[in-house]
Amino acid sequence: MIRREEVDHVAQLAHIALTDAERAQFTEQLSSILEHIAVLNEANVSDIDPIFSIQALQNVMRPDIVRPSYPPDELLANAPDREDNFVRVHAVLEE
Repeated sequence: MIRREEVDHVAQLAHIALTDAERAQFTEQLSSILEHIAVLNEANVSDIDPIFSIQALQNVMRPDIVRPSYPPDELLANAPDREDNFVRVHAVLEE
């Protein structure tokens, strides 16, 4: 069973304040989670190769076909502010 101090420590790491009721609830829930993990840790997996996915992975790529694009004026018709063929936005980074 997880101790109340450990729940307080996790809450501090997450930068959240807990009421006494929440602290009791999370103590119970985290204890239950750790009990489930303990059961999983008992499973013998020594003969099982590690896998990342149960399905065979493959890249799905379409052929790269050159096609005409929309004209810039049509693409930028709804832009609130534009400069030449670009959407003008407020700076998000300051130097």
